[in-house]
Amino acid sequence: MFKTLITLVRGRTAVLAEEVADQNALLILDQQMRDATGALDRAKKALAIAIAQGGQEGQRLDATRARIDDLETRAVAAIEAGREDLAAEAAEAIATLEAERDASATARALFAAEIAKLRGHVLQQQMRFSHLERGRRIARAAEAVRVARRGRIETPAIFEGTLAEAEATLSRLRERQVEADAAEAAFDALDAATGPIAVAEKLSTDGFGPRLKPNAADVLARLRQRAAGAEPASGA
Repeated sequence: MFKTLITLVRGRTAVLAEEVADQNALLILDQQMRDATGALDRAKKALAIAIAQGGQEGQRLDATRARIDDLETRAVAAIEAGREDLAAEAAEAIATLEAERDASATARALFAAEIAKLRGHVLQQQMRFSHLERGRRIARAAEAVRVARRGRIETPAIFEGTLAEAEATLSRLRERQVEADAAEAAFDALDAATGPIAVAEKLSTDGFGPRLKPNAADVLARLRQRAAGAEPASGA
């Protein structure tokens, strides 16, 4: 029984770990990319140091060869002058320099091989990093779309709204606005029909008191009066 409980706990822990990793995949990827960037920067620095050291080793090798050539020329001149003692001393120095030259040449070859490997490693890392960076941008865009569509396939978090919910809220808002506009128009119409001005217009229409608004008959009568008053003037 105890073993079963331990197995159950381990299984539940593994499931929770997978769920956390899935829910925070982009955050994990971002941190991993930052770590990869640091590793790539360190590799570039190592390559730069190796190149610099290889260049210094090449300079030492060139300087050693130049010293050997100079001493050989001087030793030959000493032999020609009969100074075997100086020639022997020069030969000993040349032998030491040649040993140093061979060691430097070996070191330079090792540096060259190491630099070639480091260059290949850095180039490969850069290509992989570029591939990951493109993949991360695509994944981030896909995640944004998935979040926008959340609610159609998966259940959103209780504190997060969905696009469908926003559409429903907008629809309810528009319905309330239409209802409010209709109520306002009905209120205005009711107020206009029952107010003092409306009553005065009704009385005026029925002939009680002067008219409040001109009508076509009044306008026509006025025009006829103007026409009758203008006739004598035109006849003169």
